[in-house]
Amino acid sequence: MGVFGKRKEQPSAPAQPATTPKPAPPKAEKKEEVRDSFLIPLEPDPPGTPTQRGFMPEQRAALLKMQIQIADNIRKKFLAPTLALDLPLERTPEREQVAREKLDQLLSGGGFRLPPSITQEQFYEGIMNEIFGFGPIQPLIDRTDLTEIMVNGPYIVFVEMKGRLSESGFKFLDDDHVERIIKRIVLPLGRVASSDHPLIDARLPDGSRVNAVLRPCAIDGPNITIRKFSKDKLTYNDLLKFGSITEDMVKFLEAAVASRRNIIVSGGTGSGKTTLINILSAFIPEHERTVTIEDAAELQLRQRNVVRLETKKPNPNSPTEVTIRHCVINALRMRPERIVVGECRGGEALDMLQAMNTGHDGSMTTIHANTPRDCISRLETLVLMAGADLPLMTVRRQIASAIHMIVQASRLRDGSRKVVSVSEILGMEGENVIMQEIYKFFDEGDGADGKIQGYHSPTGIRPNCSELLVRSGFNLPPSMFMKKPSPYQ
Repeated sequence: MGVFGKRKEQPSAPAQPATTPKPAPPKAEKKEEVRDSFLIPLEPDPPGTPTQRGFMPEQRAALLKMQIQIADNIRKKFLAPTLALDLPLERTPEREQVAREKLDQLLSGGGFRLPPSITQEQFYEGIMNEIFGFGPIQPLIDRTDLTEIMVNGPYIVFVEMKGRLSESGFKFLDDDHVERIIKRIVLPLGRVASSDHPLIDARLPDGSRVNAVLRPCAIDGPNITIRKFSKDKLTYNDLLKFGSITEDMVKFLEAAVASRRNIIVSGGTGSGKTTLINILSAFIPEHERTVTIEDAAELQLRQRNVVRLETKKPNPNSPTEVTIRHCVINALRMRPERIVVGECRGGEALDMLQAMNTGHDGSMTTIHANTPRDCISRLETLVLMAGADLPLMTVRRQIASAIHMIVQASRLRDGSRKVVSVSEILGMEGENVIMQEIYKFFDEGDGADGKIQGYHSPTGIRPNCSELLVRSGFNLPPSMFMKKPSPYQ
């Protein structure tokens, strides 16, 4: 018996002369996705289901709906009668004990019976996540091995682990359920999530970055993108262990930061720019006053003399907007020795360059760009977005004068993140910004395991700022800048 019924009998073939049969070619083995144990098995979509929308089986939807109703009832009657369900509720041992007692009473009363598809502990935890947490994605937020959580709508949730994307099988009940969780994230931050304010930037209590899009801008349902940050912040030792950077590169960058070089960390989305600028900021001397400016606070400097600023979005109760540009201008009045901007993506780039050119050496920021040369071009574009009627050559000279180094981060095709280039800007020659590459990642192709075979090496060029580094107490040996042969030859 086959999967789809009984196979038809084939008519017998006429007898053939006996010959030595040729060996059949080996069949290519179909590679099945190896799913991690915490992922939920995926159900096939019914015919006609929109691919980007997905679906929720009726039985599973009924169970989730019941969990939400029980959670809401416990919150409103016993835990926080005056607190809106859209707002988060702190999970304390006392509140959790009350919630468990009410659940035990419900199950022991005999008026409700658990379906066989779920254990009592799973049922309890699902309700606790609805009461105190962020609903169905709370187990994903609690995991430390995930780097990204992507809710494409109520029924499709992807996760990234070790550079690999997988559909998780976790689901929300409907669009309203997703919107409720979005509001729990953003309302404590004083931000608004509504059809009039459908584009949202926020952060979780642990500092993880959150972006959300609501209807009507989200066609297939409200979506959430969470860039998770490790509770134990990565250090340069972690990058050394991952092969993302070398010890010589770390020593050189430490010397550059301590010597007050202005540095831009450039890279694409998910390339590790924020992690890298966090690590570089650890080299700032303790006594120097630093002001950090971000859309959503992600940087975590370890020094004590740090002031952290964050932008403010308008809302019905407070229509005033405070942009990164406003914060940069204000930071100049706060006696900073260094300014660290989480990301330049608008007219604030002009104010950042002005700060770098007027005594705030050692400042840092990140920019979305694929190469160091593209970073220069993007900076020019961002400065022109400030509305200042400046000739392009004037802008270019400002950039060449203000920026000393570009550290290029990249997420490679195997999912690994590496520092692929450290470049030094030397100034202008004619109409062009002159730069030289000090360190580079040489890509030698893919290995048998699908991982990139490559190595970091100096390019053989000694940095132009060597004398400045020596005056700052960093006498780096010439061997740090001598080109190395490929280990794969």
